[in-house]
Amino acid sequence: MIERSSVADLAKTLREEVDRYSPGERLPSSRALVERYRVSPVTVSRALAQLAAEGVVVTRPGAGAYRAEPSGPAKPAPGDTSWQEVALSAQTAAGPVPRSVDASGVLVTLAEPPPGVIEFNGGYLHPSLQPERALAAALARAGRRPGAWNRPPTDGLFELRAWFARQIAGPGGEGGPTGADVLITAGGQSALTTALRALAPPGAPVLVESPTYPGMLAVARAAGQRPVPVPVDADGLRPELLAAALRATGARVLVCQPLFQNPTGAVLARERRREVVRIAREAGAFVVEDDFARSLAHEDAGALPPPLAADDPDGVVVHLRSLTKITSPSLRVGALAARGPVLERLRAIHVVDQFFVPRPLQEAALELVGSPAWPRHLRAVAAALRPRRDHLAAELRRQVPALVQAAAPRGGFHLWVRAPEGTDEAALTGAALRAGVAVTPGRPYFCAEPPAVHLRLGFAATAGTAEITEGVRRLRTACAQALPHGAGGGEPAPA
Repeated sequence: MIERSSVADLAKTLREEVDRYSPGERLPSSRALVERYRVSPVTVSRALAQLAAEGVVVTRPGAGAYRAEPSGPAKPAPGDTSWQEVALSAQTAAGPVPRSVDASGVLVTLAEPPPGVIEFNGGYLHPSLQPERALAAALARAGRRPGAWNRPPTDGLFELRAWFARQIAGPGGEGGPTGADVLITAGGQSALTTALRALAPPGAPVLVESPTYPGMLAVARAAGQRPVPVPVDADGLRPELLAAALRATGARVLVCQPLFQNPTGAVLARERRREVVRIAREAGAFVVEDDFARSLAHEDAGALPPPLAADDPDGVVVHLRSLTKITSPSLRVGALAARGPVLERLRAIHVVDQFFVPRPLQEAALELVGSPAWPRHLRAVAAALRPRRDHLAAELRRQVPALVQAAAPRGGFHLWVRAPEGTDEAALTGAALRAGVAVTPGRPYFCAEPPAVHLRLGFAATAGTAEITEGVRRLRTACAQALPHGAGGGEPAPA
């Protein structure tokens, strides 16, 4: 049953926020409000109904809620926009395919939480871990380069393309891509969008890891494609299930994260790496390798396996990576690497969508990665993430043992935990936010029904171990309210 206080609290918050909207302007969708405030759909519906009764908002069935017009002459009735449902669908031989664009899973990590809320949902480094001085110095040096504000080559500055190619190829580099095989993109999300648009038409199946990054699922669905899950375990993608999925669907694209997979943190086992590429090659399918976390290895990670693209003479792998996660959300510089005819298609879509990445950003990225500050920054981040990871894992075991942790990854930003059976995910995330800690619900990471309720708990966006301790204490309070009776438990932390 919904608590009256929850409805009243949400109604009060929305009543204050409505003033920021113009009369007649549409409020965020109910789905967006559920994600933002971590409450149930019923709570959102009742809060909007209360505001409608007060005359603060106007609700229109099927269209959403709008700020009410000031009292005065009657306004004309809104037009009929239902025709747009067909116009916004992709037309295929089988008929219209919905192209819904659901960004809720991405917005969870992009939305700035209210003041005082601890970010366990953050997808970027805490400002104290970002190389702000090195970035400022790099940008200043880049601005003084001759021609820094001229139009860059559409594929990107060749020196930057060559740098990315060396990172992908690794030591030796005989089997990896060259600078001519690389396109500079506006970050990893842009690279992923270009890759999926190039490789699969609307209506086509796209194989994805399950669970997987919600931003990738959003890209595929926005393109009218059909994500098909292939389960992962502690050793990453399961080759036998990949082969079965390729046979069953006829898919020609697999998207995977072989290193520190998001959200499980799994690393694709050595014996599976060649097997995955071989299975895809025999099926005539591409492997889109999202290598987002290579620069986010922790101090105890040891030697990392090379990218799948480092030894791929047949051009099966389309590789993407970005500088954004390891630097700043605003340094949106990434790369796509591919071989063969697919590179021309990627290049064409990249140019049509973006023209090019702004030259000052590319010049600044070159200055940054070529400076002595760059290796120091990588070492500093690796050293800072390990204790945050270990402290979060230890505090969860101590304070909230009911949340079962997957193996702690040695890279990336987060831990993946499973809640007890019978947990209401929306109630738990809503209770957490009310307790002062923002967490990421697990549902958006699954393209089919999830096997259990999960949370992704980040540690990189926190200020340090003290804030992590306090965040887990608040999460424990939320679990005591929202977990099934008797499932919370744990040793309370000092207030």
